[in-house]
Amino acid sequence: MKTLGFTSALALCLATVTAPLSAQESHSDAVENHSLPVGSCINLGNTLEPETEGAWGGARATKSDFERIAAAGFETVRIPVRWHNKSSSKAPYTVDEAWMDRVQQIVDWALAADLDVILNSHHFDPIHETPLAVAEWHGGVWAQIAERFSGYPEDSLWFELENEPHKNFDHSNLLQTLRPSYEAVRAIHPTRAVIIGGENWSGINSLANLPLFDDPNVHPTFHYYDPFLYTHQGASWTAPDIPPVGRDFPTHEDAAQLAKDVLAVEAYKARTGKTPFMGEVGAYDANISLEDRVAYHRTITDAFAPTGIGICVWAYANTFPFYDKEEKRWLPGMLGALGLEESE
Repeated sequence: MKTLGFTSALALCLATVTAPLSAQESHSDAVENHSLPVGSCINLGNTLEPETEGAWGGARATKSDFERIAAAGFETVRIPVRWHNKSSSKAPYTVDEAWMDRVQQIVDWALAADLDVILNSHHFDPIHETPLAVAEWHGGVWAQIAERFSGYPEDSLWFELENEPHKNFDHSNLLQTLRPSYEAVRAIHPTRAVIIGGENWSGINSLANLPLFDDPNVHPTFHYYDPFLYTHQGASWTAPDIPPVGRDFPTHEDAAQLAKDVLAVEAYKARTGKTPFMGEVGAYDANISLEDRVAYHRTITDAFAPTGIGICVWAYANTFPFYDKEEKRWLPGMLGALGLEESE
């Protein structure tokens, strides 16, 4: 299959994106739009979401990591945290005190670096198997998170209730499952931003019928690893259906789909009056060259720029990395691909 050059593909995408919206989509131009000021954002990947901190080849976070992230021009850091193996599955669902202290320390470091923070629940594995049976446990954990961060500034710390609902956790039970967590947060934080992503790993198609609580301070998110056969080629954790290595990007079909995806975001904004943000996007460094990863991020960033959405790239320094901790430098071209100034 013939591939397009990156410049040609982007030109095609942007030409399509700037086409007029249909009458159905454009009717709500006057709708007040609610959005989080996520801006340029990076995930602290493979740090607090493994079974133990840094277990997946990552390293323990330090205060200097957040100072470096802020100095690079990022406005927000998304902090994925695994809670289910650090808490009891029985009421009152007590979270390990040392773990809560460590999470708070990391949030404090990020805020001290003048970064906004998205704190989430990540890999709460049982909730994807038996969502409703685990809902109270999940809510009990969020009650403790809400208590620990009582009094923190609302304009810079935001709560994402659960990462990438999938398997048995879908739109049919999403709000019922998340209600205990939502209510636990709202009991202490009546207006703090709460973030919710949709079914099927929060792919962009989940926006089409994403249910949300009737609350102006609830914000939608989606993830973008498209095309998956490109971004995850050779990724062992996708077994048994590991995408083969050698997939190019972008093909003519990729460019056309990207344009449709951008329009889907615009349609969602027009329909709901809410602006979603992209909570994760990236391409696997083990089987995709740095040059191609730079080009991929530039293409995605430039294509979605007209929508005004915030974008959180995956990830800081481990698996799909932007920063090389061994060489102590940002990987060449990666910051520039996001529109940030290149730096060492």
